[in-house]
Amino acid sequence: MASHVKLFIRPSSTVGRITPAIFGGQNCIHLNGRVASLAYINNYRLLHSLKVYAASQNSFSTTTASYGPVADKYKSKEEKEADEKKKKTNKKHLILKALGVGALIGGALGYQSSQANKNRAQIANDDTVKEYILTEKPPEFQFARSIRTDTDKSGLKVTLYQYQTCPFCCKARAFLDYFGINYDVVEVNSVLRTQMKWSKYKKVPVVVIEYKDKTIQINDSSVIVSALFSQLADPEANLEQIMDCYPTIRYVDTDGSEKADIQNRYFLMYNEAKVNRTKEDIVEERRWRRWADDTLVHTLSPNVYQTPSEALATFQWFDTAGNWPALFSTWERYLVIYFGAAVMWLIAKRLKKRHSIKEDPRESLYDACNHWTKGLKKKGTKFMGGDTPNLADLAVFGVLSAIEGCEAFADARRNTAIGSWFDSMKESVNKRRGQLDL
Repeated sequence: MASHVKLFIRPSSTVGRITPAIFGGQNCIHLNGRVASLAYINNYRLLHSLKVYAASQNSFSTTTASYGPVADKYKSKEEKEADEKKKKTNKKHLILKALGVGALIGGALGYQSSQANKNRAQIANDDTVKEYILTEKPPEFQFARSIRTDTDKSGLKVTLYQYQTCPFCCKARAFLDYFGINYDVVEVNSVLRTQMKWSKYKKVPVVVIEYKDKTIQINDSSVIVSALFSQLADPEANLEQIMDCYPTIRYVDTDGSEKADIQNRYFLMYNEAKVNRTKEDIVEERRWRRWADDTLVHTLSPNVYQTPSEALATFQWFDTAGNWPALFSTWERYLVIYFGAAVMWLIAKRLKKRHSIKEDPRESLYDACNHWTKGLKKKGTKFMGGDTPNLADLAVFGVLSAIEGCEAFADARRNTAIGSWFDSMKESVNKRRGQLDL
């Protein structure tokens, strides 16, 4: 049975100045069933309701008085743990409600946007000639930024449609930056996708290039890298002829849905260009590029969207990294942040199961980073390309740079040896050192 601390309350007291009295007086209070020092209680005002027992042991009434942190101080360890668990649960429920509201609003606005734009004409790909050639230029959108160097040797006018923190977009951007190609960036709203209404192909990244008198659309990050590198390696080559080497094959899957697959996406079309590389080196580069797309990239979402709060924090970082306040209206930003966080949190769970990510997704991320660094150690060079990065280095760096500002990557740096290589890659990309290799 719990011990009782009984105190006498003066009849003249309205708020209840508490003074110790002889236990067993007519009007007594019970301090939540906990033992407390009378001297300590005297120094605080009661803040919670205290049970005031009548003379009879079987009846009681309740009055209100004020006191300080007495109850908290004398809570048991189990009660404190229960209170802490309740606070965390309430916080989680609050985040889930916010994400839920964002999802509902996002769904409604997305549907409204799709209805408003369903009659908007898409720019056709001229299937009778070349699928990648547009019949007209895309509509003009505000550029998020324009990247310019005085030493661009490509001679191409490039526009990149992207999500700033999409790993595939980061991969394409790392390539363009490393080789010093001038390009303009159109940031796509990841929920409404207004900036991609003109295109039959809805994914990002997409590169649109004004080439001679043609407008060429290149889809898929790996094709973007392969096609443009082939062009850089042989400036005399015709970009249209290079694009012919990456045909899109359409087929009906077993579930009845139509699928499309771009052939040869990891192959470089050197044509007659002289290349000072061995066949083994080219094959190894291709293998690592495929690994970045098929394995590494799938470890990201289960890590950065692991919980509702982590998903929300990730999208808030996206808001900063992508400079969304300067590009989107306030309601669009909040739509993307809350709706996007809710959707990606749910998707991440499915991706975790589909790609056999470990119960603790951090372990899968660490395994991938260790696999890459072991490959570097085995080769005995600073980069997979030797003294300078190759396309495999750029692919892995691009994918990991998508989560550079997230706690997951900070953990990877602390628990693996990925940090040193990553920092060297970042310096090479920022200084556009690939221009020296052309």
